[in-house]
Amino acid sequence: MSSRWKPGVNYDVIAPAQPTNAPPGKVQVMEVFWLACPRCYALEPYMRAWRKSKPDYVQFVRVPVMWGPVQQAQARLFYTLKALDRDDLVDTAFKAIHDLETQTGTESLMIGSSRASTMRMQEAFAVRNGLSAAAFKSAYNSFDVRAELQHAEQITQLYEIRSVPTTIVDGRYSTDPAKAGGDKQMIALIDFLAKWVHDHRSAP
Repeated sequence: MSSRWKPGVNYDVIAPAQPTNAPPGKVQVMEVFWLACPRCYALEPYMRAWRKSKPDYVQFVRVPVMWGPVQQAQARLFYTLKALDRDDLVDTAFKAIHDLETQTGTESLMIGSSRASTMRMQEAFAVRNGLSAAAFKSAYNSFDVRAELQHAEQITQLYEIRSVPTTIVDGRYSTDPAKAGGDKQMIALIDFLAKWVHDHRSAP
């Protein structure tokens, strides 16, 4: 495929390849991440710039990892904001969690000692950023959010996610900044893999 990018070194080949829900003619690029992950936060400026300039044939999706209670609680926040069409607040949550000047122990992670206290913390974050408490609660407990969480659990298990950020291209290839040689290099690699898939889609 390339003299620059080596399978087993810069990226892994997923066998068997997994189906995606990308529409015809599109190549899915999926980032598996965690809001409290420092490496995900470091990568985010590169991903944000790439999302604005990515090829039209790329379908980008982001899936929160579901390892344990902390990740699951932050995944619920992610999907609640998404259900409310406030994806912009995901960046705000990222910053709130990682801004060292505002961290106050576990509260900085928006995780409480129980599900109820976690919801109150996350609801307070939402209200501070212009959402109503009622709308947040409704989305937080909605069927759609529960379904998204189940899907994220399936993705975590299906791709055997052991570290984040991990990027999956077309259900065929996985990579991360360490394998690619850095954040900037990973962007170049996922562009290369997505283009290769797109250009060879009809090949035998």
